[in-house]
Amino acid sequence: MAEYIFAYHGGKAPESPEEGAKVMQAWMAWMEKAGSAMKDPGKPAGMSKTVSSGGVSNDGGANPISGYTIVNAGSIDEAIEIAKGCPILDDGGSVEVAELMDM
Repeated sequence: MAEYIFAYHGGKAPESPEEGAKVMQAWMAWMEKAGSAMKDPGKPAGMSKTVSSGGVSNDGGANPISGYTIVNAGSIDEAIEIAKGCPILDDGGSVEVAELMDM
């Protein structure tokens, strides 16, 4: 099994404690459905800065990361199938899927 990182982009923060509880319930259900494939459920990300040879940008770039998850899957296609159920998609966000390479 290979490891894949899901880098989350976009989405929106819950507007109330009730909405936050509903969102958290959706994430927990998705993680439970992923079962043993869920290696690291990850965390949301705060404000980001982009460091380049030209300096530091305070805007997080064109599409700042909003969180991550790491899963185990037999192929990138299997990882994509897991990502298709991610609750961030319901909030207008996206999931970038990439294999983590051993060095």
